Amino acid sequence: MTDRDRDGVGRVLVAEDVEVTSFKLTRTLESAGYKVDSASDGEECLERVDSFKPDLILLDLMMPKLHGIEVLRRLRADPETRHIGVIICSAKGFKTEHASASDLGAWDFLVKPIGREHLLERVGVFFSESSQGDAKAAPAPPTAARVGEVYDPELETSQGRLSLWGTRGSIPTPGPAFMRHGGNTSCMDIQRGGDRFIFDAGSGIRELGLELMKGEARNLHLFITHTHWDHIQGFPFFMPAFEPGFRVTVYGAEGFGKSLESVFRGQLDRDYFPVQMEDLNADLEFRHLGDGPLKIGDVTISWEYAQHPGATVGYKIDVAGTALSWIPDNEFLQGYVGPPEHVSIDDEIVDPYRGMIDFLTDVDVLIHEAQYTNVQYAAKVGWGHSSVSNACLLASFANVKRWIVTHHDPTHDDRFLETKLALTKQQLARLGHDIPIVHGHDGLVEYL
Repeated sequence: MTDRDRDGVGRVLVAEDVEVTSFKLTRTLESAGYKVDSASDGEECLERVDSFKPDLILLDLMMPKLHGIEVLRRLRADPETRHIGVIICSAKGFKTEHASASDLGAWDFLVKPIGREHLLERVGVFFSESSQGDAKAAPAPPTAARVGEVYDPELETSQGRLSLWGTRGSIPTPGPAFMRHGGNTSCMDIQRGGDRFIFDAGSGIRELGLELMKGEARNLHLFITHTHWDHIQGFPFFMPAFEPGFRVTVYGAEGFGKSLESVFRGQLDRDYFPVQMEDLNADLEFRHLGDGPLKIGDVTISWEYAQHPGATVGYKIDVAGTALSWIPDNEFLQGYVGPPEHVSIDDEIVDPYRGMIDFLTDVDVLIHEAQYTNVQYAAKVGWGHSSVSNACLLASFANVKRWIVTHHDPTHDDRFLETKLALTKQQLARLGHDIPIVHGHDGLVEYL
């Protein structure tokens, strides 16, 4: 004779280590007239079985001391307890747990959170069947998804996107050691509606051009930071420049020594390349940057001179309420090789760079180099590139919100760059500017 036969009340033991869940289950069952006891771990559950003698156990799986499956195994191995009904109550609604519970004779499997009505319905069915000597229901497979329409969010693309097509400095670097970050030299583009804004024409622009050829001819705006080889070497292989219907406008600062057009025309000299400027079928135009910002549609592009040999600039792009800045070549605090925490924004050595700091203040995304480690930089002062620590100072002084590091040195393979990124994060944290930071890589895409 069971305890239920003696007093007419079903006895339920709640084995649950989360106090608030145990309380809710207990109150729900007591309000329905059941006699309830509780245990907070697997060992206590087995102890309560001996003293409380339940008809039914609501058994959690992930409990301290003994896992629920082990508790169930011991109950079934003991002739004195193998008759006790067990309903598994767990957040782990996986087939593995379901199969294990079913093999050990669990009566049902309820996936948390368990609604009050559903709990009372299943417990009621158990006692109804047990009173008729037929409490042998096999647990139904866990529900694959919660009842209701599946939430299927759509990627928001209407605000535009940025894509990195080349993130290497100096020279392309093919090979297996460079696959993670890529080997193409500098190129980024921003798509906003039907407009494409391209920044630099390193070797990465070739792949961008092939992508553009899949769509309709359109207006392309190409902004050049400077005319060193790694920033223009891909232009002769930019297929839209060969295609009628495309209009390519190339922008750059004055002061390159040669005019912007003559630099690009020189690349296509017959001694260097089989195709000349006259053979390009796109509508090609060269423009020097003016003093003020340039507005194209609802995108605003402004520029500032960078610390790099020649007439080098960096760009800030305001689009869809987001400010991004593209500055792949910039030697911030030229010649400084000391600890970054020894420099404050009020120091004299910062004075020559206040224009760039102001230009970048509070930008949402800074795409800027940190080409050299500190030790490497000491041997390359004046080459036009920043050390890790000095670049961290710029990000800190300008209070940028996020940083994508670009213009990776051609000698830095993927493994080296992963370590270098960890070092950069630590340097930023030491400066109290612990912002999100990633290494740019060929193929990186972000939506604005």
